[in-house]
Amino acid sequence: MTPSEVLQDTHKRIIRDLRVSITDRCNFRCVYCLPETEEAANFYRHQRPDEHPSKQETKLCYTWKPRAQILTYEEITRMIRVASSLGLNKVRITGGEPLLRRNVESLIESIVALGTIDDLSLTSNGTHFPRLAKRLKEAGLSRITLSLDSLDRENFRKITGRNGLDDVLESIRLAKALGLTPVKVNAVIIRGLNDHEIGALAHFAVQENIVMRMIEFMPLDSGRAWQREHVVPGSEILERVQAEIPVAPLPAQHAAETASRWSLGDGQAELGIIAPVTQPFCGQCNRIRLTADGHIRTCLFSVHEHDLKPLLRNDSSDDKLAAELQRIVWNKEPGHQIGQSGFVQPERSMSGIGG
Repeated sequence: MTPSEVLQDTHKRIIRDLRVSITDRCNFRCVYCLPETEEAANFYRHQRPDEHPSKQETKLCYTWKPRAQILTYEEITRMIRVASSLGLNKVRITGGEPLLRRNVESLIESIVALGTIDDLSLTSNGTHFPRLAKRLKEAGLSRITLSLDSLDRENFRKITGRNGLDDVLESIRLAKALGLTPVKVNAVIIRGLNDHEIGALAHFAVQENIVMRMIEFMPLDSGRAWQREHVVPGSEILERVQAEIPVAPLPAQHAAETASRWSLGDGQAELGIIAPVTQPFCGQCNRIRLTADGHIRTCLFSVHEHDLKPLLRNDSSDDKLAAELQRIVWNKEPGHQIGQSGFVQPERSMSGIGG
């Protein structure tokens, strides 16, 4: 495969990974994404009591995209087919909450049928997974990542706006039973909210023999209430885990890996620390994102998007679509600017971008 046949940017990074959002809708109201609950407002207000009230307001009542603007499964599959003809071989289905959309298993089947995707996974908050798990597995889903920000029932509700802890715990165990492994569990760590549970989450990973990934709090909330002091650095997360459980570094599986990996205890449990704020990994980034309404984002923190929906809906050829995708990727940003004076938070929250 020659350079002209791949998705390569000016920094010589070759894109292999596509995150595909299939809906911006979500049934959670997480503090770090759609902080539209009274608990979320109270948390930010308590953390920043000196700020003007308008800057403490977080209830934005996010408006979902009209269904007519959302890509069909056929359009998504075509986009993946064209991208995979340029060397892309890893796809993650995201949202919003992807399992809110009907017949997700039919999309999984159509992607598997392409025969070009080596790693097909899905990220979910776990609330609908138990009733769909068997169908997703039979459709060809390789693995799943679930969100678990707290093991405390009340704190879980405070963070997510929903009493869904039991659903997530059931989903983790069901995913293991079905062989959707390695089961990865994401926890966004926020100082003053759930950082006191770092040890408990690590012990849970050992107990369940899963991959627990602890993620630094990023500026992707719809309320734009993020503050640097809410971030627990990855180095501190590791120190807190080490204080309770023996850990040992694990080798990177590939150069573009986002997490530093550590074995936990004596079993198969693993800790992954994703630290985009304090330890950016932009230099090896090999991913792009397709939003539910058909926009390509070349960085999670892009302030510019590229609408491919017109090409998908006006009978443009696959060659034209491929050429446009190559043009977009060629201009991929060198990295995000979190912490720099020129940083601008994206217009969309994580729910609108796709995880």
